[in-house]
Amino acid sequence: MDALIPLLPFAAFVVIGLGDLFGRGFGPRAHWIAVPAVFGSLLLSLVAFGSVLSDGPHDLTLYTWAVSGTFRASIGIHIDALTAVMLLLVTIVSGLVHLYTVGYMHGDRGYARFFAYIGLFTFSMLMLVMAANLLQLYIFWEAVGLCSYLLIAHWYERPSAAAAATKAFVVNRVGDFGFALGIFLIFRLVGSLDYDQVFAELPKHAGETISIAGFELPAVTLIALLLFMGAVGKSAQLPLHVWLPDAMEGPTPISALIHAATMVTAGVFMIARLIPIFSLSPAAMSVVAATGAATALFAATIALTQNDIKRVVAYSTVSQLGYMVMACGLGASMAGIFHLLTHGAFKALLFLCCGSVIHAMAGEQDLRKMGGLKSRLPVTYGTFYIGALALAGIPPLSGFFSKDEILFRAFLSGGTGILFWGVGVATAFLTAFYSFRLIYTVFHGPSRVDPKVAASLHESPPVMTIPLIVLAVLSVTVGWAGLPVAGWNGIEAALGPVLSPAESSEPDSGLPAGQAGLLLPLMGVSVAVALAGWMTARYFYLTRPELPGRLAARAAALYRLSLNKWYVDELYDRLVVRPTTRLADRLWRTVDVQTIDEAVNGVGGSTLAGARVLRLLQSGQLQHYALVMMVGTFVILTVYLIAQ
Repeated sequence: MDALIPLLPFAAFVVIGLGDLFGRGFGPRAHWIAVPAVFGSLLLSLVAFGSVLSDGPHDLTLYTWAVSGTFRASIGIHIDALTAVMLLLVTIVSGLVHLYTVGYMHGDRGYARFFAYIGLFTFSMLMLVMAANLLQLYIFWEAVGLCSYLLIAHWYERPSAAAAATKAFVVNRVGDFGFALGIFLIFRLVGSLDYDQVFAELPKHAGETISIAGFELPAVTLIALLLFMGAVGKSAQLPLHVWLPDAMEGPTPISALIHAATMVTAGVFMIARLIPIFSLSPAAMSVVAATGAATALFAATIALTQNDIKRVVAYSTVSQLGYMVMACGLGASMAGIFHLLTHGAFKALLFLCCGSVIHAMAGEQDLRKMGGLKSRLPVTYGTFYIGALALAGIPPLSGFFSKDEILFRAFLSGGTGILFWGVGVATAFLTAFYSFRLIYTVFHGPSRVDPKVAASLHESPPVMTIPLIVLAVLSVTVGWAGLPVAGWNGIEAALGPVLSPAESSEPDSGLPAGQAGLLLPLMGVSVAVALAGWMTARYFYLTRPELPGRLAARAAALYRLSLNKWYVDELYDRLVVRPTTRLADRLWRTVDVQTIDEAVNGVGGSTLAGARVLRLLQSGQLQHYALVMMVGTFVILTVYLIAQ
């Protein structure tokens, strides 16, 4: 039955795709196949989750497709608590996105194609989290990347969408190259790619080195850093974050799916799944934590000034992923996965709320052309507010519990962990500020909506608002699973058997008295900072709405730096894109055109020249043939006589 979890959305992809390819297709009825399929996967995921809690983890080998010596490559399913919670996240968010898409994409020319692709996307992510070995993980890692390319480029007629899809695909190839090398090195050392064997055997090679260009590098550290390159690409960490905001060129439902439950969560999931490998190298763990902390703060500073409603939420995703990666690097992968789960609920909610606003605004995404929508979009406003509260980490919403767990673990780790805690607290202030900047700019204040658009403003249909309400409820309640009740913590009970062996800190219930006493003060600091960010945004955008413009003019250099995303895209364009394009153009001209084409054309020209000479011998005139015969006879006789 577990095998049906990924197969149902895959079957929907095949049926819709084949129908569209060989017949008239399903067109506007495609959702009748796609939506039941993904909700069927959700029901089966609930069964699998209950089975894991009651009976423990289990494995299923579907088939073995390659055997060479001692190497055996098989496709199988591994379901433990980490897999089970990821299955629930993927299927719940995907199911609600499917339902929302029925309304949002209504009338779109590629309606059936879109449903086919999100079915394939869901299948790929489900197979990724259920992978029983590193090879299968990598195969579906790449499949997720392919699906994101197809969906970001859904409106491929737009040059910006095609460019964004290409950018996402190419940037991820950089990270995936490192991920593949890490897997190759694991196989070289261990001789297997099965999780259990790798985790058991790799510690035996902890003291070994690998020689590269005359340098002796610690094998385990090198492997961990190469694997982390894959996570940096997929989860949009510095310096490979540039693709994710541009992915907003795709339809909003796929933005929600990518940011909340599929592609970008794959990197964090991979780190958590392979945390026994990362924990063998303190140096690699430090790199992971530092990268996550830097990304969290960096992306938050950019989100402060963006004017595209979806890009603000996109940069918040990059920042929140930084929190999760930092947690994993500090040895608190359980806290990182907890935040991944809560983030999946409120980030899907925020993106779908953005889609509802864009739908009402006839496609407009510029914050400067909004305002005063509160009364016209009451359901969207209420659910958007809940999402913003959760993102800002305001209690008792889910984001508060998971974010505070990360900050608490950072503080307890001591040393550089205190610095990471400080970065996390600063990021929390910025997060609350830009979250409510969105709320006040879109829904409050005077209307800046075009009069023609304002005349037709209306709330989204129920097929779009029902997913918003469900996600709003989840954004409030999911975090409660991390509350200790009578010494029992739901998150620790579920994920502890999988992630606890690699944790650097003990669970809350086992904290020494001194550390337990820090919990409430640190929580108070976090709440105070979040409230300060909220109130600052309220003062700037409600009480004194002229202040943001004045501040931007007074600190023009900093404002431009944030608005232009720290000029990272421009830097890549100058240092990487342009030189690579010029090199490719030169190689094309010298190798392709002047060498290969000329060689091929030369062969053709030689053949034509030879044909012209031979053609003279076949003129069709008898006197020419007679002359040739006489000359030939003369030559033969002459040669014969000389030979005699």
